Amino acid sequence: MIRTATLALVLLAYLVPNAPAQTREEKVRNDKKRIEAEGKWIYNDVPKAFLEAKNSGKPIIAVLRCLPCEECVKLDDDLIDADDRIKPLLQKFVLLRIVAANGLDLSLFQFDTDQSFAVFFFRADGTIYGRFGTRSHQKNWVGDVSVDGLARAMEGTLALHEDFAQVKASLAGKGGPAPKYTSPELFPDLKNKYTAKLNYEGNVVRSCIHCHQIGDAAREEIFSRKELLPDLLLFPYPHPKSLGLILDPKERATIQTVEKETVGEKSGFLAKDRIVSLNGQPLLSMADVQWVLHHTPATGAKVQAKIMRDGRPMELTLKLEPGWRQNDSISWRPSSWVLRRKALGGIYAVDLPAEERAKLKPTPGKMAFLIQHVGEYAPHDVAFKAGLRKNDILIGFAGRTDFTRETDLLAYSLREKKAGDVVSLDIIRNEASRTIPFKLP
Repeated sequence: MIRTATLALVLLAYLVPNAPAQTREEKVRNDKKRIEAEGKWIYNDVPKAFLEAKNSGKPIIAVLRCLPCEECVKLDDDLIDADDRIKPLLQKFVLLRIVAANGLDLSLFQFDTDQSFAVFFFRADGTIYGRFGTRSHQKNWVGDVSVDGLARAMEGTLALHEDFAQVKASLAGKGGPAPKYTSPELFPDLKNKYTAKLNYEGNVVRSCIHCHQIGDAAREEIFSRKELLPDLLLFPYPHPKSLGLILDPKERATIQTVEKETVGEKSGFLAKDRIVSLNGQPLLSMADVQWVLHHTPATGAKVQAKIMRDGRPMELTLKLEPGWRQNDSISWRPSSWVLRRKALGGIYAVDLPAEERAKLKPTPGKMAFLIQHVGEYAPHDVAFKAGLRKNDILIGFAGRTDFTRETDLLAYSLREKKAGDVVSLDIIRNEASRTIPFKLP
């Protein structure tokens, strides 16, 4: 994904002998010093960026990067270090760098909050040209984003900006509905804990609202009302691969492969098709595809697609049946740790490795999860106190044995069970079967 030479330089910076490791606090402070000293990027000042865009006539590229988060691949290192392809494109934009969600205008910045690197392309009047930044793995971005893909999105933005009068109407759907809370620190779960600005006078890391905390706070408000999570919060921003469409991360929205017997195949998509628009919205990236899918009802709908195939324009229809969103995986998401506490008492279950399944010989199609982690500290210790342990093999939950993905297990518990319900967990430990009851938190 990242050019080898650039990656080598990034790694070299971390591997220099005797170089003291930076704390997260130092990384945040040093990032601010470095970017402000270079003078290329506007740092954490959204109004200033929009004013400059108005005065210069340039579009804005806003890079939202939760700096304390170290778990994701740092694609922005390539962006900030001015990759050979990115560098000339950056000169055509107003550059805005945002490193925390504190005070973030949620009417303007709406995105998949489980991303800790997200790019927005704006016009000075607030029109959104598109988004960039996708992840479908906890730590690995390969297959989702690339420097080439970012360059293609930037080129597409410049084309839309140049042709704004003609494309203005098609961009109307790029913005979402007015949010209930206009900024993250106003959510009940975050209020009185955080402020609208980072605290550079004190502990700046502790003062930071991480992107995923926005989604966590929205879900916590639903839980506090003892309501079921809507699909929009349980299965947000569905990845196109959940429809069988594997997109090329080096292009805007071009299909690499179409998986057999999937929605994508049944809808007529083929490899090498370039998706020009969905429901009339022009696409700059995979994140733009997800934006359209995110706002498609879970009850099913038809999504109109305009494509280019072998140089010829065509129209196709994605036919989404009720429940289509649950085909996506949520297990990789940082927010899933809160869901595991709510739904499973703090256990993290992964597919049982093939060699272990061969030894176990479970019935085909039946669940067999390896419990890879069990929380031992409150409030994630409910399953541990009930007797669950790491390396147990989970083969049944509340009498059900048909869950083949942790995602489906989480969804079932969150939707069909409520706090205080006593459920049984059937496990295998040291080749012996046992059943352990525990009360859902």
